[in-house]
Amino acid sequence: MNKENASVQQLIGYFKHLFRFDDKECDEIANRLSERKVRRNQYILQEGDVCRHFTFVVAGCFKMFAIDKNGKEHNLQFAAENDWITDLSSFYSEKVSNVFIEAIEHSEILQIKHDDLLYLYVHYHKIDHNFRVIIEQKYIELQNRVLQNISSTAEERYTAFLQQYPNLSNRLPNTQIASYLGITPEFLSKIRREISNRL
Repeated sequence: MNKENASVQQLIGYFKHLFRFDDKECDEIANRLSERKVRRNQYILQEGDVCRHFTFVVAGCFKMFAIDKNGKEHNLQFAAENDWITDLSSFYSEKVSNVFIEAIEHSEILQIKHDDLLYLYVHYHKIDHNFRVIIEQKYIELQNRVLQNISSTAEERYTAFLQQYPNLSNRLPNTQIASYLGITPEFLSKIRREISNRL
């Protein structure tokens, strides 16, 4: 893949706030990326499959979710432009996934395969370090989410959602946000009205 590709340049730009890549590192990562267009409601991972890719969102929005034994969806994570999404457990263990990753909007993504990423980890320290930072950030997000579910009110969880995903509150339907917060869409509407009335 040509590193002058606009999607690749967007990804390289994303890394500027971490450790910048030199030309050789840019070429190495660009040559191992695949670019995809994904339709709304299309899956890039389904439960029971092994997660083979680390995915960078160039445009659009995705959700990661699980389905319980009663068939109810539980949203675990969202990812929009300039964010990453993958089932880290399945990706690194190469075991089947317990989650789905689905496009909420028509999207464009860059993906790197497991073996290609491990090759870059071994041969390029800065690439290894950058991805470690990304993984650490995702771990911190997950830990904060668990703590919020244990100790926070629904309104506090909604406020934390707005802080974590400031550009998604008007892009996602109430049903998707409510699923992430663990409440009903009706209760979410009530929380939004109460917050609006206080402003």
